[in-house]
Amino acid sequence: MTPEVYVSYWGTLFAIIFLASMGSLLWWMFHVPKPIPLEAAKARRAVGAIKKILVPTSGTHYSERGIELACRLGEEQKAEIYLVSVLEIPRTLPLEAPIPDAESRATDIIKRGESIINLRGLRSRGEVRRGRVAGEEIIRAAKDWDADIIVMGIRSQIRMAQEILGRTSDLILRRAPCDVIVIKLSTEAA
Repeated sequence: MTPEVYVSYWGTLFAIIFLASMGSLLWWMFHVPKPIPLEAAKARRAVGAIKKILVPTSGTHYSERGIELACRLGEEQKAEIYLVSVLEIPRTLPLEAPIPDAESRATDIIKRGESIINLRGLRSRGEVRRGRVAGEEIIRAAKDWDADIIVMGIRSQIRMAQEILGRTSDLILRRAPCDVIVIKLSTEAA
């Protein structure tokens, strides 16, 4: 006497799903990814560690291009972007001297930059600072805020080979406490 074999539609379907999932799991386990160089792995980890980005802004189109680049850099990590606009106070005036027109312009610059950042869904903070030299105040802001990176745009018009960077950009590149990214607009984009 032979026993009767009863085959269920649902049992067959579950067996096929089980075999397919086990087969794909085994394929994944034995399919070793292509090795990447150690330097590339370190660079990816370093970019992934960016949580605070400082962007100096002066309201120019190249400053706003720096803000946009900072947004793209911080998008994946949901980094916070800190905007700073520096009022350079002449040495003939005290640092606290009221300069209403410059203060309101700097506040508007910060608000415009924050709106660019908010469109990307990132958190932003903005501050107007006063100092004698803008570059020194930006470096101080990077230290105060413990920035992971500074992103800044520079002008596209270069008059002489020695003037590739302005006074502020040069100072920041030399003395910044963190990494610095400089973006220069091509003359077509300006």
